[in-house]
Amino acid sequence: MQNPLMQTIEALAKEKGIEADTIITAIEDAVLTASRKYYKTNENLKTRFNQETGQVDLFATKHIVPEVTDPATEISLQEAQELYGEEAEVDMEIEFPKRTDVLGRIAAQTAKQVIFQKVREAERENIFAEYNDRVGEVINGTVKRFENGDQIVEVGRVEAVLPRKEQSRAESYTPGERVRAVIKGVNRSAKGPQIVLSRTDPALLIKLFEQEVPEIYDGTVMIRGAVREAGDRAKVAVYSRERDVDPVGACVGMKGTRVQAIIRELRGEKIDIVEWSDDSVLFVTNALSPAKVQRVTIVDDADRVMEVVVEDKQLSLAIGKKGQNVRLAAKLTGWRIDIKSEEEKRREVEEQFGALSSDDAPTEASAEAAGDEAAAEALAGDEAAAEALAGDEAAAEAPVGEEAAGEAEVVEAAPEPAADAQEPAEAAVAGGDTTDEETRPQ
Repeated sequence: MQNPLMQTIEALAKEKGIEADTIITAIEDAVLTASRKYYKTNENLKTRFNQETGQVDLFATKHIVPEVTDPATEISLQEAQELYGEEAEVDMEIEFPKRTDVLGRIAAQTAKQVIFQKVREAERENIFAEYNDRVGEVINGTVKRFENGDQIVEVGRVEAVLPRKEQSRAESYTPGERVRAVIKGVNRSAKGPQIVLSRTDPALLIKLFEQEVPEIYDGTVMIRGAVREAGDRAKVAVYSRERDVDPVGACVGMKGTRVQAIIRELRGEKIDIVEWSDDSVLFVTNALSPAKVQRVTIVDDADRVMEVVVEDKQLSLAIGKKGQNVRLAAKLTGWRIDIKSEEEKRREVEEQFGALSSDDAPTEASAEAAGDEAAAEALAGDEAAAEALAGDEAAAEAPVGEEAAGEAEVVEAAPEPAADAQEPAEAAVAGGDTTDEETRPQ
């Protein structure tokens, strides 16, 4: 028949979900700590739990050596042989029993604290080992209480915490109400509950789709991405491995039954299911659903920037409430999306053309100035040519004058040959003159 202490240890181990040996080790460590505080010696103390009697035995161990240098931890070979006979040899250890009934109330209190600490550490380590591999899994729990806005949820035999930042603003719970959440993380050394739950993580949305859609569960349809703004809207990108299976239709279900079940679980959160594509332009076009896109242009492939043009009446739908639709689409696709209406794009193009025209105006002015300079140079050239022509005319007139002078010389020289022929006439004239002079009245 087991002693009462051993029965209590086994019951505690079953309640905490830990091994009984872990509790026994904690008890031995507790008595050892209390004994060191009481005896205050340098001896090597050692404890051992006796399962038959339920008592913890305390011993002081000493090492057998040829020559003793530390009497508290060593014993000579001669003394050891006197106590235990010829069986005692060098390098053996001898245990000397010590009393534990003299430890007192303070030592017992210390032992109690050590036991609680060891059991708590073992329990936390056991919880970490159990739930660390279940991160991302959806579990059910019951709301137990509230602490500073955080919800303490009872999950089986352990407690988990649903922090305020991981709660959806569209949801509210009361103590005793059942809640479904995803395990976001497990803390090893944190105080309080170790398991951290979340109702806003996209992993919750993915797991709900896996539970509701058989094609996702068996791998026919794959979820390539999911983004959420908890309580308002979510977008899920799906892809089908088989050409005959419509991924969007499989997630929506007959008359929307499958997706409606998920919407009810998320308390009315709107869900956009879009088809994934390896073509970035097509994927962005699908991600902006329900808005209809007119044109998509890749502005910068390295920085992943796209420009999307939609109709004027589709602009507000594409942007969404407070930019929600385009923000979720950008998160889902990994591209920075710049949405513009057709009218805005038209004005931008006109402004660009106007800027180009203004840039061309100085070029035309410089061309006109260059033309004016060329014309002035041409005019100066014409004047120079005119002067050259005038010079040529003057040069032409100069030979004419020389010819006239030559003719005059010829005219003046021409009568010379007739001078001899005119001598008689001159003589006659002279004679005539004499007659006149003679007949002129005195």
